[in-house]
Amino acid sequence: MHVTLRLCSPLPSLRRPGPALALRAAFAAGKERFGFRLLHYSLLANHLHLIVEARDRRALARGMQGLAVRIAKALNRHWGRRGKVFADRYHDHILKNPREVRSALAYVLRNAARHGVAREGLDPYSSGRWFDGWAGNEGAGGGEASET
Repeated sequence: MHVTLRLCSPLPSLRRPGPALALRAAFAAGKERFGFRLLHYSLLANHLHLIVEARDRRALARGMQGLAVRIAKALNRHWGRRGKVFADRYHDHILKNPREVRSALAYVLRNAARHGVAREGLDPYSSGRWFDGWAGNEGAGGGEASET
């Protein structure tokens, strides 16, 4: 599934080293629970994109709830604040076939470039560096996700 979480306004950008580290710690702690797995992510200023797997709708709901709580606590702790972090519930799109999975991976891992906020190569605010399916220009992240 492709999942999007949007931050409340106005909160600081996620595309800074401090929030990114806080998020990576939250991702590591909540990446695999309740039949839910976080596979890839991309951080933008006011939202994040996730590629996740879930056994069923209940596993998705429980996994996302736990992950969202971890993310909110980590960001609030980092920013020295309290209160709501997410504008609303997550939005999800079920990926129905390999072509949709490929397109979603390319979209998520190259999302900052689409928004004009990342240079060429790997986005340091995504999980692109850990993705081993880049076609062509291996390691540079400049290519699209391969079909394998």
